Amino acid sequence: MDTEAPPPSDRRRRQGGWITFPFIIGTMAFLTLSAGGWINNLIVYLIQEFNMKSISAAKIFNFVNGSVTMLPIVGAVVADSFFGCFSVIWFSSILSLLGVVVMVLTAAVKKLQPPTCETIRSNLCIQPTGLQYAVLYFGLSLASLGTAGTRFTIATIGADQFAAQKSQGIFFNWYIFTMYVATVISSTGIVYVEDNASWTLGFSLCAAANILGLAVFLSGIRFYSLVTPRGSPYTSLARVIVVAVRRRRMILSPKSEDYYHEENYASNPTPFFSFLNRAALRTEEVDTDCGSATEKSKSTKKSKWCTVREVEDLKRVIKLVPLWSTGLLLCTPLAIQLSLSIIQALTMDRQLTSHFKVPSGSMPVFILISTSFTILVLDRFLFPFWSKLPTRRRGQPPSLLRRVGVGHAFTIISMAISAIVESKRLQSAAAGNKSGVGGGGAVVPMSAMWLVPQLAAAGAGEALHFPAQIALYYQEFPESMKSTATAAVAMFIGIAFYMSNGVIDLVGKATGWLPDDINEGRLDYVYWLCCVLGGLNFVYFLVCASLYEYQNIDESAAAAEAAPPPVIKAADDGVD
Repeated sequence: MDTEAPPPSDRRRRQGGWITFPFIIGTMAFLTLSAGGWINNLIVYLIQEFNMKSISAAKIFNFVNGSVTMLPIVGAVVADSFFGCFSVIWFSSILSLLGVVVMVLTAAVKKLQPPTCETIRSNLCIQPTGLQYAVLYFGLSLASLGTAGTRFTIATIGADQFAAQKSQGIFFNWYIFTMYVATVISSTGIVYVEDNASWTLGFSLCAAANILGLAVFLSGIRFYSLVTPRGSPYTSLARVIVVAVRRRRMILSPKSEDYYHEENYASNPTPFFSFLNRAALRTEEVDTDCGSATEKSKSTKKSKWCTVREVEDLKRVIKLVPLWSTGLLLCTPLAIQLSLSIIQALTMDRQLTSHFKVPSGSMPVFILISTSFTILVLDRFLFPFWSKLPTRRRGQPPSLLRRVGVGHAFTIISMAISAIVESKRLQSAAAGNKSGVGGGGAVVPMSAMWLVPQLAAAGAGEALHFPAQIALYYQEFPESMKSTATAAVAMFIGIAFYMSNGVIDLVGKATGWLPDDINEGRLDYVYWLCCVLGGLNFVYFLVCASLYEYQNIDESAAAAEAAPPPVIKAADDGVD
């Protein structure tokens, strides 16, 4: 296999290339195994071991998922501004390990759990004490914070190993594929151990996987291309706004020489948000006080002037905000579906054979399987076929925004299927007069496999929009904000989980659709509501996408890229 290292620069240590690939992907695999093992079965753990009601457990599940997917923005800021991706990843891995160890203690030490509930009537069960809640939440907090610090920062350090967008695209496909396959294994293997052996053993396997992931990551340190942070890029973005406001009465100049330029960046300011161009406008006062742009002191620069590059970096971020916002209502229905499908499964027949019963916490595995399979089909068959169509330039698959749009459509279809299946489940419950108190409701005579089509449709959508969005933001964000670029996707996923809790609370208070016994509710109406919200958001996305122009397309670098690893080809791979 050919190797490729990024070109030398003042921000990189000259290493990297495909030799780093096994270390980074291996780290991702083990850390995802660890996280998936305790997150995916959390609802069941809270209901069975901590006597929580189903909706309360679902809200905690959503809060944890929101934290895991929103807090990466904190790790991204720290990585971009101060310590770099490598330090953030190893430190976060230790935090997640400590959190999982605390989870092991909550399962192994009986004094850290309330007494086992002897009846299905949850109002008669003894609730956890303050100490038991404190230890549980402490473990969840550490594990969530550690997982958040590694999940998307690994995507950044992996992409940093390659110079051209083609190899970066290959890596992002492998990154999503590895994440989902590892989650499939944890959602089946580890969850099965937790349900059928013991929670202690299951959480211990999570801790072991975490240790292995940290060991694999540290063992590859001599091969990594490490990007050296140049200080906080967010300070320069804020400074552009401050300086532009201070100079709001200045008249703009059409001449390039009237603006401050960095070395190797001589582009003129663009007309978009031209108000901001005043921040880079040369003034006699600054030139007299500080000399030429290349001689200005850092202390003066921070307060009196900006460069054209800094102004354009802020504009690039502003242009992406509308597109980024469409991810909020794209992922909110998916977050609602993820938690409520587990509760649905608890009330359905999960017996596949006389000796095997599907754990309810393993139902999301069908999303993961669908996503992994769809990625393989897209990259091995559909994208190459698309590239060979006579109306297309050779090697050019559907654009990133087009893939995201198709992902939106699949998500809407998934919500519609969910509503139809839930309506049928409620009819079965009513026919059998199945109702119960606590734990979501009594079991209805309907196979849990009816949930598979809706989860498969959601997975196909994720295979289209998640890799495309990560690649889009990494490609379009400023060079100094690459960690933030990948964390931007995590951020709207995290916010979506919090929004899903808000929707569940609002619907629960305003309607009678979500009682603790879902057999007496109207969960199908909730899914139809998600379908409507998704449809409106899809229209909004189409408007934003039609107005957006790509800022950074590197076709020449892609053409010169080294050969990729087998099985998965990049979405941009069309060069022999």
